[in-house]
Amino acid sequence: MTRAFGKMLEVELDRGGIRDYQVEPELVREYIGGSGLAARLLWDNLTPQLDPLGPANPLLFITGPFTGTSGPATSRFMICARSPATGLWGESNCGGFWGPELRFAGYDGVLVTGKSPRPVYLWIHDEKAELRDAADLWGAADTYQTQLVIRSEVGEGKARVACIGRAGEEQIPFALVLCDHGRVAGRTGMGAVMGSKNLKAIAVRGTGKLPIAQPELFQPLRSQANRELREENTSRSLRASGSAVGAEMFQIYGEQPSFYFTGAEFEGQENVSGNMMAETILTGVTTCHACVIACGRLVTIPEGPYARSESKGPEYETMMGFGSILGSGDMNAAAHLGQLCDVYGLDTISLSNIIGLAYLMYARGHLSAADTGGLQLHWGDPQPAETLIHQVVNGEGMGKLMRRGARAFADHFSVGELAAQVNNLEMPYHDPRAFSGMGIVYATSPRGACHNQGDFYLVELGASHEEIGIPVLTPPNPDEGKARLVALHQDYRTMTNSLGLCHFARVPVTHQLELLNSLTGSDMDLDEYMAAGERAWNLKRMINRRLGLTRAGDKLPKLLLEPLPYGIHAGQTLDIERMQADYYAVRGWDPATGRPMAAKLRALNLSFTADT
Repeated sequence: MTRAFGKMLEVELDRGGIRDYQVEPELVREYIGGSGLAARLLWDNLTPQLDPLGPANPLLFITGPFTGTSGPATSRFMICARSPATGLWGESNCGGFWGPELRFAGYDGVLVTGKSPRPVYLWIHDEKAELRDAADLWGAADTYQTQLVIRSEVGEGKARVACIGRAGEEQIPFALVLCDHGRVAGRTGMGAVMGSKNLKAIAVRGTGKLPIAQPELFQPLRSQANRELREENTSRSLRASGSAVGAEMFQIYGEQPSFYFTGAEFEGQENVSGNMMAETILTGVTTCHACVIACGRLVTIPEGPYARSESKGPEYETMMGFGSILGSGDMNAAAHLGQLCDVYGLDTISLSNIIGLAYLMYARGHLSAADTGGLQLHWGDPQPAETLIHQVVNGEGMGKLMRRGARAFADHFSVGELAAQVNNLEMPYHDPRAFSGMGIVYATSPRGACHNQGDFYLVELGASHEEIGIPVLTPPNPDEGKARLVALHQDYRTMTNSLGLCHFARVPVTHQLELLNSLTGSDMDLDEYMAAGERAWNLKRMINRRLGLTRAGDKLPKLLLEPLPYGIHAGQTLDIERMQADYYAVRGWDPATGRPMAAKLRALNLSFTADT
C-alpha cells in the first residue's frame, strides 16, 4: 500500500529522543504540505511567550508532495519556526537535493525540539536516525567544509547536508541554512534557531522510492510538464543567464533600486546583470534535483582583488544587494561578497540591505568615521562591505550593531525611518514605486518584507495566470483592482510553497492540480486547490496576530513612500493606504484591525483560531 504524505521524524535534542509519527490525512488534504502544513502543525506551540532562540521554539524541516518526484522543478523544502529576526512567523524555502533526499530516506519532514547540551548533527539514513557529536565542527568549519566533513564521517559520499555556519552559531538573527552547492534557506533566521539548539547540521541519505498513488497517470503528466517547462521562454532565459536575467528589464522599468532605494539608476549599472555575468565570469551552471531549468551559476574570477577559483555565482538579489544598492557596477565584488556570506551562513538580502543602509547613513551624515572605525562608505565602492561582513560575524566594531538588523541599527542612530524593512525583515530589491502591487505584497507578507510570498512584479510584467483570474498585465498598470489580483497571487504562491514547486517553474495551475491528484490519489478541484492556499495564508495571519502583529505592522517604510528625485518614476508616490483598504476588503479582514473576520475563518475551517 502506498504510504500517505506526512510521515515525520521528531527529534528531542535535550533528551535525545527520536520517534516517527504520521500527520492526520485530513490535515494533509486541507494544507497539502510544505509551509502551509507547517503552519497548522506548529499552531499550538507558537505562543507570545515563546522565545525564538529558546529551546521550546519548534523547528520544522518539511517538504511538499511534489518534492523529489522529478516533476517540473520540484526540489523544494521549507524550514519553519518563530523567527528571531521578526518575532513572527518564520519560513524559509530552499532547493538543491536535500529535500528530495529526505523523502528518499523515508520522511516528509523533521521536527526538532529542545536544545542539545553539546553541539550535534543529525544523521538520517533510510528510516534510521541518530545524533552525532559536532564539537569539532562548531566554530571551526564553514558551511562548505561542514558538508565535506560530515559526508566523510558518515561514510556516504552521496549524503546531503543542510548546515549552519559561524553566523548560525552566533545566533545572528539573519543567519541562514545552506546545503549542496550553495542553495540556501536564507530568510527569517532559521540558521540562528538551529544554532540556539546546538544543531550544526542535518545529513540525509536515502535509497527508497516515493509514494505515487497513480503512477500510470502521474508519469506521463510529469514527463509532459518537464518537456513544456524546458522549452518555456522564462526557463530558457534562466538557463542562459540565471535569476539575474531580468536585471536589464528591471532597470528599464525603474524597478531595480539603487543607492539604497534613493535612486533609480547609476553609471555602470549595465555591468551588474545576468547577461553580463554570462559574458564575463560565468564558467558553469548548477541545477537542483531533476530540474530542467538549471538557473544556478558557477563563476571564476581569474585576477584582481576578488580573484577566486570556480565557486557559486550570485543570484539576482545578491547581485543587486552588493551591486546597485551600493551604487556599484563591480560584478566581481558582488560575486565575492555573496560567496563570503554563504561561507559564514548569512542571508545576503538582509546583510546587503543593512550594509546599504550604512552607506546611506554615511552619505547623509548620520554616521561618522568614528562610528565606522575609519571606514569610508562611499557610493560605488564595495570594498568596505567585506570588512563589515567580517565585523558582523565577529561582533566587532560597527558589526555589533549591524548584526541586530536594519531597523535596530538605524534606531540606534535615531534614523529608524531610513531602514528599508517591514516588521524587521529587510526588504529585497524590487521597488514598489515601479510596480505598486509589490507594495501590498511587502506590507502583508506573513514573514515581513518578502518577494517570495508573492512575486507580483512578474505579473505586472505580463506573467499571467488566467486559469485563476489573473489576466495579462502590461506596465504601467492602474492600481484599481490590483489588490484582488495580489490576494489571488499570494494564495497561488502559498500553494506552490506547500507543494514543493519552485517559483521559477511556469507550470499551468491546471497541470499542477492534475499532477497533485495523480500523485496523491485525491480528487481536488481548482476551487479547493485555491482555497487551500487561502486557508494557509489566513492561518499564518492568525499566527502573527497571536504573536503580536497589529494593523500598524502592515505598512511600508517611510523611505519607500518618498518619491524618487530622478528616473522614469521621478515624483511619483505610492498610495499604499488606499490599496491596503482594498486588500482588506478583498481578504475579508477587519478594516480597523487587519484581523480575518469570523465569517472568513469559518469559511476556511479556521474557527479553531477564533479566540486569538
